[in-house]
Amino acid sequence: MAHQFKHPIFATLLKWVALSCLIGVLAGAASAAFLLALDAVTQWRGQYRWLIWLLPVAGFAVAWLYRRHGAGSDAGINLLINETRVPTKTIPLRMAPLVLFGTLASHLFGASVGREGTAVQMGSALSDQLSKLFKVSDHTRTVIITAGMAAGFASVFGTPVAGAIWGIEVVAIGGMAASALLPCLLSAVVAHFVTLGLGAHHMHYAAGAMPALGWLPLLLVAAAGVAFGLAARAFSGAIRGFSSLFKRWVSNSLLRPVIGGVAIVIFAMTVSSADRYLGLGLPVLQQAFSGQVAPQDFLVKLIMTAWSIASGFKGGEVTPLFFVGATLGHVLAPLLQLPPPFLAAVGLAAVFAGASNTPLASTIIAIELFGFDIAAYAAVGCAVSYLVSGRQGIYAAQRLLYPKPR
Repeated sequence: MAHQFKHPIFATLLKWVALSCLIGVLAGAASAAFLLALDAVTQWRGQYRWLIWLLPVAGFAVAWLYRRHGAGSDAGINLLINETRVPTKTIPLRMAPLVLFGTLASHLFGASVGREGTAVQMGSALSDQLSKLFKVSDHTRTVIITAGMAAGFASVFGTPVAGAIWGIEVVAIGGMAASALLPCLLSAVVAHFVTLGLGAHHMHYAAGAMPALGWLPLLLVAAAGVAFGLAARAFSGAIRGFSSLFKRWVSNSLLRPVIGGVAIVIFAMTVSSADRYLGLGLPVLQQAFSGQVAPQDFLVKLIMTAWSIASGFKGGEVTPLFFVGATLGHVLAPLLQLPPPFLAAVGLAAVFAGASNTPLASTIIAIELFGFDIAAYAAVGCAVSYLVSGRQGIYAAQRLLYPKPR
């Protein structure tokens, strides 16, 4: 019996259990610190509205820090995806504090950005130091980076299974899925519980009553999926369009967040409802499930977030995509004679599926957030959105194994 546990299979399993737990602890602790700090700066921004005036200054400071100290880390998630495809050198550890500071500054002063990019980058940057420490093979390092991405995503949203699948699905590496599944899943679960254990919490939404499963509601959800896919396509296209404009007209990268920040300040000072679209926008996201939202909410948030990211503010896209999807679903629901909280739940997952090219992970996100009863509807909405959203998503480095129609 003792001889059986010396078999290479058991040695490999033990190695991955140990590495995955280490990755989960590192990513979970980093996400907990980040989420607690994010709650604090969001409260401060609400308390002291004058902070919005300092957004251009904050943007300049973060851009200067990245130029001075962020060499090799300013590509964000695209750098992580590229490293899983062609491993070259260890992800700089400085990526973690830089993106943490940059994201907190963005939220404190009012940029419209998300949070998953920060957790994913911190999780991978910290985890990849294990690759350097243990001098692992390129394949093992690829799995470690992917597990760090999965752990960061899972711990920031409280969706461990979706985080594991997202980590694998987003890098789109053929032949890696089977070997990465256990490390990604274990890292994601450990990170999730570490984050909760350290006092961080996640937002919960209620999808309410769902229609009985049948061909008509499935067809209606598929129709909504087309709209969700077009919204995802518009979101990705807006980021690329604004980025192109900034690069063409503002050659100095330090000035891009200054100009972007000035435009956001003008918007915040002249539009009475502007606060709805600053930061994560969680109050409006909650209203999509429990109250009323304005018909233009999804479009304004889409433009604000694309502008913020394109001008150089740090954070992420996922929570804004949740906002866009949920508010759009709420608006479409009466037209399709579906319950607004239900279609908001489908939209939350489906717009993200289209923009990130991760329909499977997005379906599982819906299941983890809203229960298994939404599974078939979420799968249809995410699949249709994915097909309609176009080939280019929010991650430029992503390569699809099976290209979609343009």
